Amino acid sequence: MLPTRRLGRTDMEITRIGFGAWAIGGADWAVGWGTQDDRESVAAIRHAVERGINWIDTAAIYGLGHSEEVVRQAFAEIPTSERPYVFTKCGLVWDENDRQALPRKVGAPASVRREVEASLKRLGVERIDLYQMHWPAEDGTPLEEYWQTLLDLKKEGKVRAVGLSNHSAAQLETAESLGHVDTLQPPFSAIRREVAQAELNWCHAHQTGVIVYSPMQSGLLTGGFSVERAQALPKDDWRSRNAEFTGEKLTRNLRFADALVPIADRHSTSVAAVAIAWTLAWPGVTGAIVGARSPAQVDGWLDAASLDLTGQDLTDIAAAIEATGAGSGPLQPGK
Repeated sequence: MLPTRRLGRTDMEITRIGFGAWAIGGADWAVGWGTQDDRESVAAIRHAVERGINWIDTAAIYGLGHSEEVVRQAFAEIPTSERPYVFTKCGLVWDENDRQALPRKVGAPASVRREVEASLKRLGVERIDLYQMHWPAEDGTPLEEYWQTLLDLKKEGKVRAVGLSNHSAAQLETAESLGHVDTLQPPFSAIRREVAQAELNWCHAHQTGVIVYSPMQSGLLTGGFSVERAQALPKDDWRSRNAEFTGEKLTRNLRFADALVPIADRHSTSVAAVAIAWTLAWPGVTGAIVGARSPAQVDGWLDAASLDLTGQDLTDIAAAIEATGAGSGPLQPGK
């Protein structure tokens, strides 16, 4: 049994880490991770569940529906009583005639309702455990309008809980005035620390659960990344075009990852587990979303689910951040 925490005010007790299904969406879209093996993806999900992970985070946009379909395949041989919670997201709409085009950020109520029905069908479930608005809408729909739609879906029983992803503290405050924000899903890692300035504190104060994504900064903090690997990323892997994976930023990030090795050795674990545990050490963070494309990758970070970093560990990590100049934002919980 892995340690769990209550997700905000919901009735869900979730493991400290959940399976992230972004990469398993495949390569044939604008923000893919390169070609994936669906059989390995299914095996990775089932292995994570067998090891005790009790939630999966996906989104309609991942692989333009394909990630949700792979999740359904993985569930096919898992008894209903043993299936993990399923979290997914809406608000990014794609063009089937141009799969490489960036999706539109749409909040129109009719679109959100179409999306939830499509996700229910692809996932093969009667109710989604957590439904999240992926990004603030850019189609002219006010936040109040799309948030009310999500609240209505919850009231109707189509979804169990509702949340916001990639929204600011000010936007959370606006949404909260209409109905409680069950969760926030922000990017958060020892390299990308900005949400520790306001959003984590807001969620902690309002009993809003927080499930952070990219705690290993999309692979940079696994302990297995290198300049050579970054240069070899295929063109259909979005990281090949990301600033954190090139030039001086990459150099700083890899130096920082190297600095985590002594801390990992101290706990007889992996650099990946330390990087994830760092995000879980912050007040307000309920869980971390961690991706995997094979059972072996799951085993590489599973220790994070029960790893408690010491005060000295956190001080050493803060010093390493300062020494390498990696990322931006607060350095240490409570400091």
